[in-house]
Amino acid sequence: MANLDALIIGAGPAGLNAALVLAQAQCSVLVIDAGEPRNAPAAHLRGFLTRDGMAPTELLELGREEIARFGAQLRVGSVVDVQRDGEDFVLTLSDDSQVRAPRVLVTTGLRDELPAIDGVAEQWGRGVAHCPFCHGYEVHGQAIGVIATSEMSVHQVQVVRQWSDNITYFTHTQGELPPEQQEIFDARGITVVHGEVVKVVSDGEQVTGVQLTDGTTVPSEAVFVATRMVPRDGLLAALGVEVADTPVGRFPVVDVLGGTNVPRVWAAGNVVDPQAQVIVSAAAGYRAATAIVRDVIEAKTAADLERLRAGKSAGK
Repeated sequence: MANLDALIIGAGPAGLNAALVLAQAQCSVLVIDAGEPRNAPAAHLRGFLTRDGMAPTELLELGREEIARFGAQLRVGSVVDVQRDGEDFVLTLSDDSQVRAPRVLVTTGLRDELPAIDGVAEQWGRGVAHCPFCHGYEVHGQAIGVIATSEMSVHQVQVVRQWSDNITYFTHTQGELPPEQQEIFDARGITVVHGEVVKVVSDGEQVTGVQLTDGTTVPSEAVFVATRMVPRDGLLAALGVEVADTPVGRFPVVDVLGGTNVPRVWAAGNVVDPQAQVIVSAAAGYRAATAIVRDVIEAKTAADLERLRAGKSAGK
């Protein structure tokens, strides 16, 4: 596959939106996707104008169809290696085939490491979630439990409180609350339950409660937990992209347009921004695409100037 302007690794909202912008700007682009979207278990997406309530998988399907109409190519597969070869990046796929281009945008997202609590994985993306902006509307007004699985849980429960006035905070493994935090919870009507959680109880379809080590089950209709968010940044690391500590872990560093410290390597979406919602990731892909288009223009201008000057020199 010759004469590509850019390769995009990952066909989530960031990658697909970048491909759309690039294709409409008359750039040749190939998108490679392993088919592992982070939000696949979720039934709905929220906060995306004109697409609110749509299944995330449906959004991706529509996105794939849309980029194809403008000439962007999509290939299913996993990238297992990336190397530099002159001005190009050479990607090796899991089937041992290779593709190359002078520019790479990585939009591989992240994976959520779930807390080791029985029932969490079974209900993940349905009765158990991590982001109230993504999943809060479906359970607003219900009895909601927040299990303290990280230092961020104290913040999480106060955000979840916006969606319901029936909130229970399970201290789980995070210990006692400082008096000033307990006072805030008292003021906001957040019930605190001490003890380690062993199970999220459900009837197979819906969460019904949270069970503690002493056998007590506290009725709950939905549960929020903090996950450990791990960027799928192996390719970026192989290219030497810098990382930095954030409140939720180490993530690759990018500028406002998704540019990294490695020339002609960009990254966008959850692989660099763990808190980016679907619409934010799509916008980040758009911004990165505009930077890539500018780089394509600069390269074409330089090549055209070189040909022009060579022609003038030959005519002398």
